[in-house]
Amino acid sequence: QVQLVESGGGLVQPGGSLRLSCEASGSIFSINVMGWYRQAPGKERELVASIRSGDNIEHSDSVKGRFTISRDNAKNTVDLQMNSLKPEDTAVYYCNVAVVAGRRELVYWGQGTQVTVSS
Repeated sequence: QVQLVESGGGLVQPGGSLRLSCEASGSIFSINVMGWYRQAPGKERELVASIRSGDNIEHSDSVKGRFTISRDNAKNTVDLQMNSLKPEDTAVYYCNVAVVAGRRELVYWGQGTQVTVSS
């Protein structure tokens, strides 16, 4: 069993910055992928950014140049630095982790942290 704990969400003015952090704990042998998704009310959950083993990084087009994902393999954490925030970035942000479990890959989700961008 793997548990994910997110932190860093809150209220920020347009143009401001926030840094989200996710810590994974539990029965972890190896993490294949760590990433961040977000979901606004009435919208589908969408990928924000992900980082795979070997530091293969992907950012969605809407956040490229503003958000940066990073990973600390020793601490089993993944962070999302969010700069130049816009009102349309308002959403619940979810941490996502895929771990190795024998011959299979298991996916876990955090409970989510609210990010609100408003003046």
